[in-house]
Amino acid sequence: MKCETAKENILLASYGELPDEYAIPLEQHLDQCEDCRSELDALRELDEHLALYPVVEPSPNFLAQARVRLDEELDAIPPHGIFTQLRRGMFAWIGHVQSAPALATLLLGVGFLAGNFTYRYEVAHAPKPKSPVTLSNPTQATIANVTGIVQTPNSELVQVKYNKVVPETMEGSLDSPEIRQLLLAGANAAANSGVRADSVALLAHECNAGHECTGGTDGRGIRSALLVSLRYDKNAGVRLKALEGLQRYIGQDQHVRDAVLEALMHDSDAEVRTTAIGMLEPVQADSSVREVLRTVSTQDENPYIRTASYQALQGAADIQ
Repeated sequence: MKCETAKENILLASYGELPDEYAIPLEQHLDQCEDCRSELDALRELDEHLALYPVVEPSPNFLAQARVRLDEELDAIPPHGIFTQLRRGMFAWIGHVQSAPALATLLLGVGFLAGNFTYRYEVAHAPKPKSPVTLSNPTQATIANVTGIVQTPNSELVQVKYNKVVPETMEGSLDSPEIRQLLLAGANAAANSGVRADSVALLAHECNAGHECTGGTDGRGIRSALLVSLRYDKNAGVRLKALEGLQRYIGQDQHVRDAVLEALMHDSDAEVRTTAIGMLEPVQADSSVREVLRTVSTQDENPYIRTASYQALQGAADIQ
């Protein structure tokens, strides 16, 4: 992924509009690109500063003046050319037809009869050779996609090339690289939330058990997958499992700490946010953690989250 594309995806992710299939490439790019990480940190810092100020609604007088100026600008637009006028005339004629139910019904009936007659004529006069259907390699599998279609000239013989998905099963230890790669793939199965939940739960268990919470070409594959699930998965249960797996690394990995702070401030599920507050206890002395707790304890809409953040902030003061 190029930096230009990554910066666009950072903006989409900040508004919750980034598609799931772009989340992992963005996370991998951020792990390797210092400039893009700086861009992400600057955006987060801007959001945190903006969150400290109340949203000011425009006054009614300002809105009225804006509408008046908009009407004046629209009136000042020069008249359109002849093609635009013809197009408007055509749409106006269609509007008149729609406003006349009897005429519209008549036109619809004439079109239906003409189409039905044409279809019957083509069916009656079409040749009907019975060609056998053959398979080059028949297997019990699901068709994945069609790769090519070739029709024999002057005949109805058609050759269709396609790929099949053959289901397979692998059994092995959680420590084996092959099983871990499959679990990483399952954590990003966008169409099946159950598979994602099971995969993330097993990966989190490996991290909590003290096993090597790594994997992948970057050496941080499992941890990166949990971060992606925490930030972008739409299932709250999956995000909770990801938090459990990241618990051990909140004190040593700044990426993990930032992700947990983002979950506290922006996650839509109250349980996820409450769990994030509890996870921050070992790092409550950190200035960025205290700033987020202070913001949430005074400005969050959920009274329970405000109270929990305030209590955590008091704990941080006792630590100091």
